[in-house]
Amino acid sequence: GKTPNNELSDKIYIMSVVCKNNKKVTFRCTEKDLVGDVPEGRYGHSIDVVYSRGKSVGVLFGGRSYIPSAQRTTEKWNSVADCLPHVFLVDFEFGCSTSYVLPELQDGLSFHVSIARNDTIYILGGHSLANNIRPANLYRIRVDLPLGSPAVNCTVMP
Repeated sequence: GKTPNNELSDKIYIMSVVCKNNKKVTFRCTEKDLVGDVPEGRYGHSIDVVYSRGKSVGVLFGGRSYIPSAQRTTEKWNSVADCLPHVFLVDFEFGCSTSYVLPELQDGLSFHVSIARNDTIYILGGHSLANNIRPANLYRIRVDLPLGSPAVNCTVMP
């Protein structure tokens, strides 16, 4: 998301409940550095947790980011663009991130809604700057976490 300096952070922040005493809840915020395919800083994205075969992983999708610095001009310094339509699996324990390209996801979508249930995420709505579209599709992304490499697939439901 955006920092107080209007920059975009590529950090993952994990909020957890430390203790509950007499109806008072204490939270801890932990900043986690990522390794592997680190998603660029963004906003307007979603991140959900899926569970498969006794394991869990975060799934990050969509959002917008500033255009690359090499393409910036004085007039377009703070211009934004859709992030690539990649799906990132993030292991919160070890900070490993892996990117997946799914042919069904043609556009980066921002400000969509997503919900996770077990090993599946459903994505609806959103907006693509590149095409100025708001797709009417429901995307179902299923994540299988066997021993070894995860399997990620997407089904488009018009």
